[in-house]
Amino acid sequence: MHVRMSGLKILSLFTALTLVAACSSTSDQIGSSSSYGSSSGTSGVDTGTVSTTPAGTQEDLVVNAGDRVRFGYDSFELSADARGVLERQAAWLQSNGSVNVLIEGHCDERGTREYNLALGDRRASAAKNYLVALGIADSRISTISYGKERPIAFGSIAADWAINRRGVTVVK
Repeated sequence: MHVRMSGLKILSLFTALTLVAACSSTSDQIGSSSSYGSSSGTSGVDTGTVSTTPAGTQEDLVVNAGDRVRFGYDSFELSADARGVLERQAAWLQSNGSVNVLIEGHCDERGTREYNLALGDRRASAAKNYLVALGIADSRISTISYGKERPIAFGSIAADWAINRRGVTVVK
C-alpha cells in the first residue's frame, strides 16, 4: 500500500505541475508540446549554458524540440502549434540522422475502445505524415495507437481530457 501511495503522490504532483503550466499559457496553445510540464522546450535560444543532455536521446528531444503535440476533441488535425513542434522535431531528427522514433497516438476516455484506437492511429499518422513532408525518411518513423488505454491525467474533466489527447514522439 505504501508503494502505491508514493506513486499516486508522484502522479498527483505531475498532474498539478502540468495544470499549472497549462494555466500559464493561453488557451489556444492546446496543440503545443508539453515537454513533461514545460510549454515547449527550448526554441533554439542560446542561454550561454552548456547542455549535459546526451545528443540523440529522449531527454535531448524533449529539451530541444518537445516530444508531444495536442489535439482537439474528436480530431486528428494538426494545429499551428502542433505543426511548430513537429517542425522542431524534424530539425532535431535531421541533426540526429541515426535516430528512429515511434509516434504514439492517444485519446481521452470518451468513446469506445475501438473508436479511440482508430482515432489514436489517425493522430499518430498525421504527425508522421507531417514529419515525412518535412523531409524525414518514412522508414525512420513508426506509429502506434494506444487509444484511451494510457492516460496521463486521470480525472474526468475537460482539462484532463485535453491533456490526454496527444501524440508523443519517442526515441527508439
